[in-house]
Amino acid sequence: MADILQSSVAHSRSRYRQGQQRAAPIAARKSVRLTPAKLPAGLRLLGPALILIVWEAASRLGFLSPYTLSAPSTALQTGYDMILDGSLLPHLLASAGRAYTGLFLGVIVGVVLAMLSGLTRTGEALIDGVVQIKRAIPTLALIPLVIIWLGIGEEMKIFLIFTAVLVPVYINTHAALRAIDIGHVELAQTLGLTRLEFIRHVALPGALPGFFVALRLAVAISWTALVVLELVNTQTGIGYLMNRARDWGQTDIIVVGIFIYAVLGLVSDAVVRFIEGRALSYRRALGS
Repeated sequence: MADILQSSVAHSRSRYRQGQQRAAPIAARKSVRLTPAKLPAGLRLLGPALILIVWEAASRLGFLSPYTLSAPSTALQTGYDMILDGSLLPHLLASAGRAYTGLFLGVIVGVVLAMLSGLTRTGEALIDGVVQIKRAIPTLALIPLVIIWLGIGEEMKIFLIFTAVLVPVYINTHAALRAIDIGHVELAQTLGLTRLEFIRHVALPGALPGFFVALRLAVAISWTALVVLELVNTQTGIGYLMNRARDWGQTDIIVVGIFIYAVLGLVSDAVVRFIEGRALSYRRALGS
């Protein structure tokens, strides 16, 4: 009996030593950061800044002809002169008015439709299929038909921006609603929440991450759609300036228009990011 006990103790000690030997290399490993650190806000402009530097250098070294593509410095000087003589601001305001009006309407209607479709069977039956069909139809393909309906004025442009924005807002918000953990729904039922209380305290907060993704896409889409729409019988707007400059071979004005679209897109995206950071400050996520 004593021999058996001694043998068992020896076996246990042997396994303990083996375990220590295996754990030693693991403990000796250095802790490796598996996720990227949070990027300072200013460094988001590093990529665009490098492109501008290379572009400017290529222009000054003669690799780019000013008749093909003006240098950034030339475009900035042209834009500054247009601001001083008052020829730029009216077109900028006209473009911003069209883009943000269509964006606002598209976001409001997209969220409402996503809530109806995501939270009711009747809404899903009536709405989801229609939106999926619209997603398959390019917005620009609707231009001839919408011109017949609304003419070639401001209503046509705002309506097409609205339809372009609505689809990503609906798709992402609807997907976020359907991805809400069923445990949260069961908890709301246990607590006896009403329908409105469930929407306010569970559905809307749960859909916020998807909504902000949709909003960032919608901002970009509103400006990209506007570029084409302002080429259709328009006398004001950045797109009109660029189209007229093309006829006269003024590449500096065309680049000014590109810069304006780029800056407005970056600023709008930064505003959405800021609001998203405040609204979702409770989350601990990658890069936060």
